[in-house]
Amino acid sequence: MRFALRPLAILCALFLAAPPAFAQSSALDGTFGAVMRLKTFVPAEARTAATLGREREGTAILIDGSGLLLTIGYLMVEASGGEVRFPDGRTVHAQVVGYDHDTGLGLMRAAEPPRGVKPLAIGRSSDIKARDPVVIAAFGGPEAAAPAFVVSRRTFAGNWEYMLDSAIWTSPPHPAWSGAALLDTDGKLVGVGSLIVNNATGGETPMPGNVFVPIDALAPILADLIDDGKSSGPVRPWLGMTVEAVQGRLFVVRVTPDGPAEKAGIRRGDMIAAVKGTRPDTLDELFRALWAQGPAGATLEFDLLRDGEVKKMAVPSADRRAHLKLRSSL
Repeated sequence: MRFALRPLAILCALFLAAPPAFAQSSALDGTFGAVMRLKTFVPAEARTAATLGREREGTAILIDGSGLLLTIGYLMVEASGGEVRFPDGRTVHAQVVGYDHDTGLGLMRAAEPPRGVKPLAIGRSSDIKARDPVVIAAFGGPEAAAPAFVVSRRTFAGNWEYMLDSAIWTSPPHPAWSGAALLDTDGKLVGVGSLIVNNATGGETPMPGNVFVPIDALAPILADLIDDGKSSGPVRPWLGMTVEAVQGRLFVVRVTPDGPAEKAGIRRGDMIAAVKGTRPDTLDELFRALWAQGPAGATLEFDLLRDGEVKKMAVPSADRRAHLKLRSSL
């Protein structure tokens, strides 16, 4: 991995060689100043309260002059509101604007725009490729920023029925990844922090790292999220089952209470045997096969293996947003 470590070494050298000059530059105000601490508050009755918590903390990124904040969706989904801490130390209320499950992005808006802080310039994640040096910036100023490098651009599939076709995988891992800003060498935003993972390369030798949502996913849905709190395009079908890949086989490890899978009788321990006659070996193969059957509301057909017997399923899917307890305005 010498080729992968070289950009990281160069970027580390740049950071270590001249931190005072960098910290005093006007560019800092428009970069790290726009990366702020976000705390959200979730009602007890929220569907995600038990799994994600009632108080969540991470990073929000200022992306316009009105106080619009971009973050990762799981920090703010089902939240009644939140608060954002400005670089000058003030804490102000932030309201929920919109949430998109397909991309994993969320928007909030500060009650007032921060004084003297420039929104973070948005770059092009399509230009980011493996081996590129990047900077991961979480709330807390320059001390909370760290150099990294891109180790892969590939699909990420999460067991909660979530998939990104061209996720950005970086290493080394940043400990405060939730909503963190991924910056290119020009200081422009190219990704939003989503996860910490054990193996960012996908190779045989594990390399811990982070997964980022590419910023290019924001532009097609931004206006819809601001106006309606959700995207206007077709919604992926949702079944409400958590699936894990174990040695090339896919097992249901949890079903969401009152979700379509539970209502259809799917149980923990069921194995996904086939979708339309073909056995999926990975989560992304499973999701692509299921989602190809239609948008939310479509009846999804697949086979389960339970106690040595194959059960044919036809499960009416749903829109995951309708299951969540979101604000009525969303």
